Amino acid sequence: MSRACVIVLDAVGAGELPDAAEFGDEGSDTLGNVARAVGGLDLPTLEAFGLGNVKPLEGCPPQPGAPAVAGRLVERSKGKDTTTGHWELMGIVTPQALPTYPHGFPFEVIDPFMHRTGRGVLGNKAASGTEIIEELGEEHQRTGKWIVYTSADSVFQIAAHVDTIPLEELYKGCEIAREILTGNHAVGRVIARPFEGEPGNYVRTPDRHDWSLKPATPNYLTLVREAGHKVHAVGKIRDIFAGVDIDETHPTRSNVDGINQTERLLQELDDGLVFTNLVETDMLWGHRNDPVNFHRCLQDFDRRLPDLLAALRPGDLLIITSDHGCDPTTPSTDHSREHALLLAYVEGKNAAGRIHEGEFADVGATVNAWLGGKAPRRGVPGGLIVEK
Repeated sequence: MSRACVIVLDAVGAGELPDAAEFGDEGSDTLGNVARAVGGLDLPTLEAFGLGNVKPLEGCPPQPGAPAVAGRLVERSKGKDTTTGHWELMGIVTPQALPTYPHGFPFEVIDPFMHRTGRGVLGNKAASGTEIIEELGEEHQRTGKWIVYTSADSVFQIAAHVDTIPLEELYKGCEIAREILTGNHAVGRVIARPFEGEPGNYVRTPDRHDWSLKPATPNYLTLVREAGHKVHAVGKIRDIFAGVDIDETHPTRSNVDGINQTERLLQELDDGLVFTNLVETDMLWGHRNDPVNFHRCLQDFDRRLPDLLAALRPGDLLIITSDHGCDPTTPSTDHSREHALLLAYVEGKNAAGRIHEGEFADVGATVNAWLGGKAPRRGVPGGLIVEK
């Protein structure tokens, strides 16, 4: 029986892509700039694993004999968001950028949303999620209107206080928005952003939920399942793929929870793919321009990586990668157009510091080949990082 595990360190970009300037992200380098901002990375397990072979990183020197294949991956898709990045990891290229709304959503979106939900709308602009609930939270609680906002990504976000609008109604409102946002307005994700607390002290709860567009099929998840393997989604993976080609989902409330669930699955399963997203580097620290806590979040993962490695069995494939950047040292609080990092390891084999420079879809192609899936149809990208 064959096993593979892909862990996405959300937003841990590995330096600007050649076209970063077209996205306003020239100079972005999440890993490199965080390393400089904290006076050097302190990630001993990842360092020994080969992180310093990905690119020059202060405090994390290269390791010529590192056990993992290391490198950077180029994105073909025209985007820098979670959906686009994760989809391309599994072989789905988005050649045309998903729609964004820097000036808010037009009346043909907002009017039917208000009509069908029976509530008005506040905001309707691009904004930081934490800032907009501080700005409009009190008015929202007084009026019962939704807080609707977006970002540089293709997202329609709805915030609501749990004591003002029940969570079930918020989720239903997101489902209605997803039904409306089709055709020219087919945004990548509709996101529920529940929060609690008092004016001046609002905090978002862990009950976020995403409604994504459905991905194109077949992709590498399709091929893995057609080969007889189950896909186990940890964290927001199920939401990102709208449940398509996902067999079992394991929601998480934190990175620690995600790591624990990944470890448990690696200990219990005899076959299949474990596909994990660890979101806190993005959600809690990248968007809040906090390089110190971004680094601490990486340290949390570094401390638990030995547990994950111990749960591997001979011949297991482990790939650690990312979906985009979110450089916390730049003025922007949005995602950044960057390479994905790559660390690929086979339990029982030593890559001896080998470097792989490829593209996002190499991740899915390698997982598919490792699990004995058929070759993809013509036009589905991806090459092998390691061979079985």
